[in-house]
Amino acid sequence: MSVTARTTHHPHDDAPDTAEAFERLSTLPDGPQRQALRDELVRTWLPMAERIAGRFRGRGESVEDLVQVAALGLVKAVDRYDPALGHAFESYAIPTITGEIKRHFRDHMWILHVPRRVQDLRNRVRAALKELSQTIPGRRPTVTEIAECAHLCEDDVRTALEALDSFTALSLDADLPGSDDGYALSDALGEPDTGYDLVVDREAVKPLLCELPERERTILYLRFFRGMTQSGIARQLGISQMHVSRLISNSCSTVREQALADVA
Repeated sequence: MSVTARTTHHPHDDAPDTAEAFERLSTLPDGPQRQALRDELVRTWLPMAERIAGRFRGRGESVEDLVQVAALGLVKAVDRYDPALGHAFESYAIPTITGEIKRHFRDHMWILHVPRRVQDLRNRVRAALKELSQTIPGRRPTVTEIAECAHLCEDDVRTALEALDSFTALSLDADLPGSDDGYALSDALGEPDTGYDLVVDREAVKPLLCELPERERTILYLRFFRGMTQSGIARQLGISQMHVSRLISNSCSTVREQALADVA
């Protein structure tokens, strides 16, 4: 089964005339015949979807991927179009395909999550920058000029300009601007400082240590802050080395369990 691809009066000069095919599709029950006609309609309108995808080239996504997304939008348009509403198919399909591509950019191409409102502001400012570049060559437009062109307040313009940097990310292996010795962004990053964790741990156990009996606190102080051996502590306190070992083990277990219980 084929679809007549002659042209008639449509918003697009080369739009195929598929009105009768869509009418027939709406009356067919699910089955091989309906599926074949549906697939033929998709193939007939695929050139339009490809042209729409071409409008978004140069924005960080391959043309092949854009065409696939546009084709998905076309399939959705064919499946959802209702000829009984009286409007031409392309008037429904074009916003459906365009919306699918925009959703693809919003959901898959932004490196950092940006609210929908900010994304819209970014698009308006981006268009204003492109327009102003034609009338103000040689310099970057000011925030005031962008706000006037985009019909936005200056705060929204600043927000949108920040969002422009969220669409792509700089590689950690990329050379820093002005660097001629291969110095990359990763070379400027710090390393984890375990000293901070030690401070946190000490502050966490300090009140727990104060709750221990005085003898246990003394033993822990002599062992971990004075560096004395268990034998030396035993001689100083007049108890056995085995007893000192047992008290240290029990005290540490008690403090550890209470600290973990507080975290949980």
